[in-house]
Amino acid sequence: MVGPCILQREVLPNGLVVVTEPMPQVRSVAVGIWIRTGSRREPAEYNGISHFIEHMVFKGTERRSTEQIAREVDSIGGMLDAFTSKEMICFNVKVLDEHLAPAFDVLSDLVLAPRFDEAEIAREKSVVLEEIKMEQDNPDYLIHELFTQNFWPGHPLGKPILGTRETVKRFDRAVLLDCFRRWFVPNNMVITAAGHLHHEQLLELVTAAFGACAPAEDGFVDTTPRPHARIITRAKRELEQVHICLGVPSYPMGHEKRYAVALLNTILGGGMSSRLFQNIRERQGLAYAVFSEVNPYRDTGLLSVYAGTSLEHADRLVRSVAGEFRNLKEKGITEEELRRAKEYLKGSLMLSLESTTARMTNLARQEIYFGRFFSLDEIVAAIEAVTAEDIAELAREFFRAEKIAATLLGNLDGFRLTRDQLAC
Repeated sequence: MVGPCILQREVLPNGLVVVTEPMPQVRSVAVGIWIRTGSRREPAEYNGISHFIEHMVFKGTERRSTEQIAREVDSIGGMLDAFTSKEMICFNVKVLDEHLAPAFDVLSDLVLAPRFDEAEIAREKSVVLEEIKMEQDNPDYLIHELFTQNFWPGHPLGKPILGTRETVKRFDRAVLLDCFRRWFVPNNMVITAAGHLHHEQLLELVTAAFGACAPAEDGFVDTTPRPHARIITRAKRELEQVHICLGVPSYPMGHEKRYAVALLNTILGGGMSSRLFQNIRERQGLAYAVFSEVNPYRDTGLLSVYAGTSLEHADRLVRSVAGEFRNLKEKGITEEELRRAKEYLKGSLMLSLESTTARMTNLARQEIYFGRFFSLDEIVAAIEAVTAEDIAELAREFFRAEKIAATLLGNLDGFRLTRDQLAC
């Protein structure tokens, strides 16, 4: 059994949520400022602006230059980072416990007072355009991007986090300031921290920095995307392999069957003992990389399979994946497979939570998606409650030929994929 988790949660009068988890056995502290806004909230004409704002806050604030930000964090041995996803933006820092106050001062300055200098905006647009070109040259990135765009066409969830060359070129200071003022408000923020700290200490720092900030509503109305089972091919002659992505609709982040979905994914293609890895790589030698993954969001989800293979093996590989779908539906899984998947999932979860950064991230995701915290004991119990029949039932629901979307990328030389090849 895992020991009790001592969490503390506070909501400031302006709506900002603060959650801390003490880890007295470590010397570090990880703090994250989370914006409940990601690329799915962007206007279509400004796709990529969340990611661009994430970049721009590091380019100087009202109190610090770019160089000063870097020097101050380096001088206390800290690690400063940020990322943008479909549904959130995160700025985080990890330092020794004794440096929490100066580290939080830098972190809060980034999200409260970025300068958005015109010259820096012009320079950073050039940098992001190069980042887009770099990713377009990366087939692993490109296949997943093409797949997502065609799975949720026309919906912000299907659009690239980086934006496109056309949308990035439209960014200017007025647009950045408008989005920043609507999204970077206390009632749209969560601050989480884990490590060697006291809740009162962080709360005092947060209140001093954010207490006077006024809440605001941006009036955004979200819609749930509708999945499309399209079959798309994209020729790219310079590639040596055919990159294949197959996917089906799955459940949202908070669905009651989320643990059954995680176990189904683990058995299908989540590890080296998974069916896809053992069959397609080890037994048939069709691919070096083959795996499945689950991407759950607030109101929807996606379960996908990726593999890279030669053109001559593409048809056989697709049929082999469809065959694994069929086997899961018709033959189900063994108790031994289920036990192995449960141990794998529990082990991965517990090992992933050994760092302060991972704990801090876990706090934020649970707050943002659930509004409450699930203890490890609760999660383990939920994993253990899943039966083999639960997974077979999911497979029968998910794996139907008419629901499978597919994207192929590479030197296809006329190769076409039909719905018949996806029969399962």
